[in-house]
Amino acid sequence: MAHDTEHRMTDSLICPITQEIFSVPVIADDGYTYEESAIVAWIQENHTSPMTRQPLSIESLRPNRVIKNLIEEFENSLHSADYRFKLDVDVRKERNAIFQVNTKSIFRAHWISRRSAPPTVLLKMNGIRAKREASFCVQLSRHPHIIRTYGVVEPTPQDTIMLLQEYAPEGSLHNLLDDVSRVPDELILIEMFSQIADAMTYLAYNRVTHGDLACRNILV
Repeated sequence: MAHDTEHRMTDSLICPITQEIFSVPVIADDGYTYEESAIVAWIQENHTSPMTRQPLSIESLRPNRVIKNLIEEFENSLHSADYRFKLDVDVRKERNAIFQVNTKSIFRAHWISRRSAPPTVLLKMNGIRAKREASFCVQLSRHPHIIRTYGVVEPTPQDTIMLLQEYAPEGSLHNLLDDVSRVPDELILIEMFSQIADAMTYLAYNRVTHGDLACRNILV
């Protein structure tokens, strides 16, 4: 029961269309909250609710100030903690990794001290380049098409670092494309590659080269 309550509360900060944490949350006549730009685009194309299929109008959208306040509280809590968290005090990680390669492992993570917060994972990185790579993740993650890094989790052994990051529920683009029965619509592919290009442009502007851009490294 407690797990279900936690799941509902964290879901309340995530737009059901974009699957990303809200920036400008609005309520529609279907009773659901959406990211404003996403639901406006949806209504313009479909004229109905993505959740209930009832007719919706852009004019009826109204700000969700409760969700906006929750997001601001969450962002303020990250800032007040100096983007540093303690394992088993602020967050706990599950025992088994959901993804693992040579120097990186990803674990599902759960907030302990913040009930109204988005779903997260712990990215554990090993090696002498781990801290340098982690600093890029923290500094450059405020872009809408780059996985958000909320901060560093302590303690960690020498040459190891753990980052608390946004959870991408659909996994990698590679796995997603493997699972679908047909190639996505051309407009969907254009939007996907537009978002990827936008993120790479942002990194280049900040003098960072990704160096390993592939479908397996693109999270959905």
